[in-house]
Amino acid sequence: RMDQALLLVLNELPEQGLRLATLSGSCHQCLYQFLAFVPPSNGSLRAPGTVLVAVDTQHPLTLQLNGSVGDRELCKLQYHFGEFGNYSLVVKTLSTSTKTVSCDLVINERPINSYLPILFAFLVYMGLFAVLIASHLSMKINPVRNWVYKTLNPRETDRLINSELGSPNAADSASSDPSRPVWSAAPRQRLRSLDTFRGLSLVIMVFVNYGGGKYWFFKHESWNGKLHFASSLLSRFVFIMGTSISLSLSSMLRWGSSKQKVLGKIVWRSFLLILLGIIVVNPNYCLGPLSWDNLRIPGVLQRLGFTYLVVAALELLFTKPGAESGTLETPCPALQDILPYWPQWICILTLEVIWLCLTFLLPVPGCPRGYLGPGGIGDFGNYPNCTGGAAGYIDRLLLGEKHIYQHPSASVIYQTTMPYDPEGILGTINSIFMAFLGLQAGKILLFYRDQHKQILCRFIIWSIVMGMISAILTKCSKEEGFVPINKNLWSISYVTTTSCFAFILLSLMYYLVDVKRLWSGAPFFYPGMNSILVYIGHEVFENYFPFKWKMQDTQSHAQHLTQNLTATTLWVIISYLLYRRRIFWKI
Repeated sequence: RMDQALLLVLNELPEQGLRLATLSGSCHQCLYQFLAFVPPSNGSLRAPGTVLVAVDTQHPLTLQLNGSVGDRELCKLQYHFGEFGNYSLVVKTLSTSTKTVSCDLVINERPINSYLPILFAFLVYMGLFAVLIASHLSMKINPVRNWVYKTLNPRETDRLINSELGSPNAADSASSDPSRPVWSAAPRQRLRSLDTFRGLSLVIMVFVNYGGGKYWFFKHESWNGKLHFASSLLSRFVFIMGTSISLSLSSMLRWGSSKQKVLGKIVWRSFLLILLGIIVVNPNYCLGPLSWDNLRIPGVLQRLGFTYLVVAALELLFTKPGAESGTLETPCPALQDILPYWPQWICILTLEVIWLCLTFLLPVPGCPRGYLGPGGIGDFGNYPNCTGGAAGYIDRLLLGEKHIYQHPSASVIYQTTMPYDPEGILGTINSIFMAFLGLQAGKILLFYRDQHKQILCRFIIWSIVMGMISAILTKCSKEEGFVPINKNLWSISYVTTTSCFAFILLSLMYYLVDVKRLWSGAPFFYPGMNSILVYIGHEVFENYFPFKWKMQDTQSHAQHLTQNLTATTLWVIISYLLYRRRIFWKI
């Protein structure tokens, strides 16, 4: 099967059988898992005992062979098997006097290179982008542009050429066609980098949710550890949501909307997001008709809705007139985008203290205080029912086991049996902190409007500060820090680390898209303008053609990758067509 190799174990020891156990390299402090029993060889027939097993190829494996007599360890070896490879492990005695045993791994059939489809897809998309860039650059050449406009719309082009306006330029063509956006005519341009940032995160999220070609590195990390391709997507989405809150609330208040009216919009939008998450986008549909018995209460949209409610309400409640215009006096001008908002900071830091106290001080039955592990076979199997520690316990206590996610990412590697929800109650506190950091980025854009150097410098400073906090919390290690990086728990170190990269990415996009205008943000700009529609649409129509079809070989990464990239590309095209027709679904 996909992500598996075939291993033939040959036991040439005539005296005893072998117990084969494996340990995944991604499983921290785990117990060896029994895989197969290899019978002893038949001395009279000189036939070795054999057993054929499938082994995992996603991570390095440690193979342990113990003798059936006395359960003595005979040999141990570590190897990263290749997908669809065929291997033999030969166990034999080197010296009968010393009873030295050797274990030799032989490659019978070489594995395939399962990463070639990714390289091919990358080259195809880069080729398409190169064609689009070349077309865009050629349109800046007057003869080429005139020929294109004359070919597409000869009457309008002739009118422009024969009039006193002369050759049509970008502004002329845009103003003559009401379906085209007139960016230059607006007194205040929309920051395209924000929509591009949101769209990039959304497009990758759609690709990952559709399966990511069934590659392991496009899936979430089992528990603690590195930020995989998929692990920081939702956090970036939460971050840019906070940035948008700052800009949108400032705009509404500046145009004369009362705080009561704005608060009503905030509550209504949060309610709709939570309702859509519970009723429309609910993974427990796969368990049968949705009913209260198995309704999953937490979820992505639910977390976004509640986070939006808290952060936007705090901003609305404590915002001061004149703060963003710089008319308020502050004791430290260098912190003028922070000090006026000290009440919000106190509220956010209070929430973080609550998270720390609950996480490390709340007694959890049968679990050590402050436990942050995955349970199952992790921590040498001592706490199998303690998945998520206090976070999991709170969800199971308040929501019930049947109303949270039933198949957490830790269930594969760590073999956990307890349900655990990565969008649970306790983690929402840190998602609020993440959105607030994004809101701080929005404050920088408002305070230092059109001061590009100041904006970029402050983004970089925030990135450095968040990175230093992450280094302290994690001790720059995967497992040994005070608070390891953990997407399932939404640990504080996860928030500081992902926000560090979010500030860097936002500064890069702001520089390229809005400052230098070297990139229009396409194609990610378009789904960023219709993010709610694309997210809900890709969830609802996931199993419908043309987003999914029956594959000839379900064990092929190439076919899965083709299907997932096609579905993702279709949503980008749909968002572009909606943008051209000025159709935007706003909540």
